[in-house]
Amino acid sequence: MPASHLLLALAIVAVWGTNFVVIKVSLEAFPPFLFAALRYLFALLPIVFLMPRPKVSWGNLCIYGLATGVGQFGIMYFAIDGRISPGLASLVIQTQVFFTIGFAMFFARESLRLYQAVAVGVAMIGLLIIALHTDANTTFLGLALVVFSGFSWGVANTVSRRAGTINMLAYVVWASAFSIPPLVLMAYLFEGGWPSMGSSIASASVGAWAGVLWQSWANTLFGYAAWGWLLGKHPAAQVAPLALLVPVFGLGSSALLLGEPLQGWK
Repeated sequence: MPASHLLLALAIVAVWGTNFVVIKVSLEAFPPFLFAALRYLFALLPIVFLMPRPKVSWGNLCIYGLATGVGQFGIMYFAIDGRISPGLASLVIQTQVFFTIGFAMFFARESLRLYQAVAVGVAMIGLLIIALHTDANTTFLGLALVVFSGFSWGVANTVSRRAGTINMLAYVVWASAFSIPPLVLMAYLFEGGWPSMGSSIASASVGAWAGVLWQSWANTLFGYAAWGWLLGKHPAAQVAPLALLVPVFGLGSSALLLGEPLQGWK
């Protein structure tokens, strides 16, 4: 992988890692499913009117939009909202590496080198250690929800690779249209209906809206478009493990800005 591509990957994981602090702060203003719906609404509008639909099937766009919007972020926001600490979530979400590599081996017949297999094994031991340290701040439910988010991210990675060589920014924008309706429905059913949703939107501070825009533009449009582009250029086993740098930024920024403790087991 060229150095320029590695630097791009580093920029992406830096944005993604520090983003967990933004998520935790923004959840003080917005309930999780509404927050996720707003994220994808601003990822979709108004850019969708400026970019033609990529040459990929509606089914592919739908699966990607549901996997990222609902399965990955909707569920992860719900978990971070009192069920798992943001720094630890940034670590557990990297189960996507296992799923992405596994899907690539199954669907694309990609091979796994010995050192990669050893690294995956070490990471799985780490997840077991996390599972043995659940408490009031990190519940087993929160852990399970974020693992499911990692599975959904793995699905999204696989689907985006099958889309082929396309404009990844347009792909992420158009796929966002499929994220919004189920997230709005989930917010309506589980977060108090229209009155509660309207009250959250009306009372949100400028900082909370800045968090939404950071989610939409930095994480969704830049992060996932660039990540999908890298996955289209290189084997999944080369790209996906780079996301394991996300916890370095996630745990570090959570400890520095939110006071999340860094115990020895972490």
